[in-house]
Amino acid sequence: IARAQPAWPARPIRLLVAYAPGGGTDNVARVLAAQLQTVLGQPVVVENKPGAGGNIATEAVAQARPDGYTLLVGNQGPMTVNQSLFPSLRIDPLRVLEPVALVADAPLVAVAGPGSKARDLPALLQEARAARGDFSYASASNGSASHLAAALMFQMAGVEAQHLPFRGAGPALNDVVAGHIPFMVTTLPSVAGLIQGEMVRALAVTGTARLAALPEVPTVAESALPGYQASAWYGIVAPRGLPAPVRARLEGAIADSLEVPEVSRRLAEEGAVPARMGAEPFARFMAAERARWSK
Repeated sequence: IARAQPAWPARPIRLLVAYAPGGGTDNVARVLAAQLQTVLGQPVVVENKPGAGGNIATEAVAQARPDGYTLLVGNQGPMTVNQSLFPSLRIDPLRVLEPVALVADAPLVAVAGPGSKARDLPALLQEARAARGDFSYASASNGSASHLAAALMFQMAGVEAQHLPFRGAGPALNDVVAGHIPFMVTTLPSVAGLIQGEMVRALAVTGTARLAALPEVPTVAESALPGYQASAWYGIVAPRGLPAPVRARLEGAIADSLEVPEVSRRLAEEGAVPARMGAEPFARFMAAERARWSK
């Protein structure tokens, strides 16, 4: 006798984050998870699984059952650029994972630590140029928004710089604050306290406009590199083959969560704004992002 499947969700949901606690992806995941629990009536447990530029968590979700109980917070690295950066990657995330919704978008902040004397971005780029290939910058991981935004900056400036990836923004910033690495591009929440404490200096923001939280800090485009723009984005993806009713329920729950004023307020604290993009436009967005960053 065939048994009817219980309505989803009937048990806790795992939401995997491909980076260490404390970075932008982790923070956005926890804001969303807290509200999804209320909307769905089941615990949504954030699980950090860092390593290999986000590939460990990505592969874990790709291998999970497509039942809606294992999800990933996807972003630039794992979803759109790691295929170019990691020849050993065994999967194509855009083929084996299914987009559910784009959750938020966030510009980044370029900061200098005690290892640099620069007080603005032009001075930092000149410092790097004078180092003749011996200048280094930290990032949250290989292929992360942190990495890509900085690499694009140096590429547009025609400056050679050495990339030093970490397992999350927190560990990377520790080395910047200690003076071991002079420069990093990262999310606002991961670095806001360090800026306020004058442990690092905010040189520029990567979006198209200044941030309300840092009104005196210019954009990269206005201070040094016209036409420059980069940001971090965060979306929910699932193993491909998710039942249509489950995907629809999850997509709707995310949309409802993003309409809650408290969620918008908490995302703003993370330097992010709700994206409110459903599965189909999110799929097109990720394909466009892969085309952009693989150039």
